[in-house]
Amino acid sequence: ALLVIAVLFAFLGNFRAGLIVASAIPLSMLFAVTMMERVGIAGSLMSLGAIDFGLVVDSSVVMVENCVRHLAHDRSDRTKLDIIREAAVEVRKPTMFGELIIMIVYLPVLTLQGIEGKLFRPMALTVVFALLGSMVLSLTLMPALASLGLKRKTSDKETFIDRMAHRLFQPLLHAGLRYPKMTLLFVGVITLATTILGFGLGSEFVPRLSEGTIVINTIRLASVSLEESFEYGGRIEAVLKESFPDEIDQIWSRTGTAEVATDPMGFEVSDVYVSLKPRPAWKKAKTQDELVAAMAEVTEKFPGMRAVYSQPIELRINEMVAGIRADLGIKLFGDDLGVLKDKAAEIERVVKAIPGAADVSTEQITGLPVLRIEVDRDALSRYGVPARQVLDTITAAGGLKVGEIQEPGRRFPLAIRLPHSYRDDPKALERILIPTASGQRLPLTRLARVEETEGPSTIQREWGQRRIVVQANIRGRDMGSFVREAQEKIAREVKLDTGYYLDWGGQFENMQRAEKRLFIVVPLALSLILSLLYLTFKSVRDALMIFSGVLFARVGGVFGLWVMGLPFTISAGVGFVALAGASMLEGLILVSAIRDRIAHGMQKQEAIESARLARLRPVLMTGTVAALGFLPMMLSTGIGAEVQRPLATVVFFGMVCDTFLTMLALPVLYLLFGEGPEQLRTEAVAHEDNGAVLAGQEAVAI
Repeated sequence: ALLVIAVLFAFLGNFRAGLIVASAIPLSMLFAVTMMERVGIAGSLMSLGAIDFGLVVDSSVVMVENCVRHLAHDRSDRTKLDIIREAAVEVRKPTMFGELIIMIVYLPVLTLQGIEGKLFRPMALTVVFALLGSMVLSLTLMPALASLGLKRKTSDKETFIDRMAHRLFQPLLHAGLRYPKMTLLFVGVITLATTILGFGLGSEFVPRLSEGTIVINTIRLASVSLEESFEYGGRIEAVLKESFPDEIDQIWSRTGTAEVATDPMGFEVSDVYVSLKPRPAWKKAKTQDELVAAMAEVTEKFPGMRAVYSQPIELRINEMVAGIRADLGIKLFGDDLGVLKDKAAEIERVVKAIPGAADVSTEQITGLPVLRIEVDRDALSRYGVPARQVLDTITAAGGLKVGEIQEPGRRFPLAIRLPHSYRDDPKALERILIPTASGQRLPLTRLARVEETEGPSTIQREWGQRRIVVQANIRGRDMGSFVREAQEKIAREVKLDTGYYLDWGGQFENMQRAEKRLFIVVPLALSLILSLLYLTFKSVRDALMIFSGVLFARVGGVFGLWVMGLPFTISAGVGFVALAGASMLEGLILVSAIRDRIAHGMQKQEAIESARLARLRPVLMTGTVAALGFLPMMLSTGIGAEVQRPLATVVFFGMVCDTFLTMLALPVLYLLFGEGPEQLRTEAVAHEDNGAVLAGQEAVAI
């Protein structure tokens, strides 16, 4: 906020005007916070993190700057109130419609579902509330404060910023109007180049938020005992603490299922929680990704164990949403557990060979030791022993219900079972004696076949069908390109039988859902904006020219992601949505000024030159404050910066590029395709005739 206010004073060169505009920030925020309290939105990193104070003051900047300019250049005997009223009326349409457009582009964000909706809907609502308050203040309070705070003989002196802007932009803008076709060709080449560059950007769901804690999901053989799991967990804790003393603050493990079984796990599964020290104290890694990679090298040396690295909140969200504990889950559906296991092993082998794959593991569905007892029908017939008698004896090893004990208000099952010695030792169970019809007592092995085999430890189902998951984390590359490569290689190298199919889950599933929704809703919102522009100017050509600011801003947003080395994420997508609205405010200001001058009798090129000179400062000011409002967020490295940085990068670079290309290309577009004095006069006459007809109809009605 202080940075934005400093820029306002530098551009305006008028302390009172700067103070009036700066008052819009706390008042708009007060309105936004009040609305947040009314609808139940808590103040958090996501709800307040995307508020750009530059966007909040944009409409007030245009309003107050126009009042200052009118007061400084007016040489008539009119009162200050009349001059400010005229200045406010002149820019009320572009400022109001500009704020409405920015609010409309946030509507797609409000339609997001799932995790992305939980993350970004509070942010979108908060921004809409702040912009709504800003719009109301710019139309009501700003003119009132200007009439009270500004002097009648206000001087509109040229500031240092003005002189620098004219020196830098004037030659370039004159050259653009002199060579209009070359200018449009230059802008078209830039737009095409950045479009190609955008296809090379990776894609992810949301940036990974550093939680300051790492969780290692360790999986051992299904037959492991609780005592052995405890011992294994203690060894992992000791080795990691010894290997990373400067990085690890605390470390502890959780094995099996808690008493309240909200997270059921077997004895073979343990979660090792690693609480990290502040990052400046680290010596063996600079980033959390590097630290995780170093820890993975240490835990790989433990035999008979697989480890999947994640973070506590991230892990629980993945589990609740997709039932997967890693970034990507490849779900294989089918009926036969043996086929599922074999095909999953093939998929795991393919995924491990793909660059960027880490912590690749297959869901453990077998490995549980099972004692299989099959009765010998011939032996039973030979000795005259009923099969039920043998099966009841075997069932008694686990417990055979024989009755029920009743107490007042309570009932308990009564069961009998063999001693522990028979249940714990298969050899003892083999020697148990079964009475025959002749009174002879035979060991179990004479009447049944007893063998130790391996059975399923877990059978996972989704929508009633068996499935197995191959999961993997992705390090060093984006998820979109990784999944595309994995899909191509698996389709080529793994042949699935009829009735078996793959589904891709985890973060990739969330990303696909959000992208599909945005691909539908964003064009609808842009169509609504285009309709709003047409209603403003009653001209399709003018509306399309202002709408070109979306393309100009997109150039900067894509370039910013490429420069900062960031993939396209839902956070960046929200940034492009915000950018689409903010980028058209400058075009609105410039086209409104050109049309106003043409309507007052100027020729088209003369009106373009005059409007460009008069509107250079407000256009630069709105673009600069909007960009600088996101600069601290773009450069931040604190907790939560991972989610905010893509959004801020897109808006910052997009507004800078849009300001430059709007001032360069939009005058050229209007020179070639804009309406001249004849068309505007025809429209004005048509509006007057329509007004006369309506007035006549009203008089007749009266």
